[in-house]
Amino acid sequence: MFDPSRDQARQFFIEAWKKHRDGNVLTAMETMFIGIAEAHPEYHALLEDPEAIDKDFAPEDGQINPFLHLSLHLAVEEQLSIDQPPGLKPAFAQLQLKLGSRHDALHDVVECLGETIWRAQRDRQPPDGMAYVNAVRKRAGLPIAG
Repeated sequence: MFDPSRDQARQFFIEAWKKHRDGNVLTAMETMFIGIAEAHPEYHALLEDPEAIDKDFAPEDGQINPFLHLSLHLAVEEQLSIDQPPGLKPAFAQLQLKLGSRHDALHDVVECLGETIWRAQRDRQPPDGMAYVNAVRKRAGLPIAG
């Protein structure tokens, strides 16, 4: 799933959830997503609504875009699986120890990733992997890497 459109990403989530509920065989990426979706029962009804693909989630409405949240979670899980950017995996492990919850640690990393992406877009630059890892390190109480 390389650089999907908004609708393609949403379709992937909805179809993976349906396959899971129907007991069908899942791909590795779908399996990774299902773990994330199961940790977010507040999104299950959305994932069961095929019309959700077209739904808008405006920040002005005070809503968090659940598809964006799930996408960031999936990106973080992929990054952790390959320790990319380098140093993310050990920083995450320390953050998880500090917080005592994998899911809470993932949410902190999702926030760091979201901020990294926002800064890259604002500055019209590629995402700064080192700044991202350092943001996670800071939350974990680790020294900033140089």
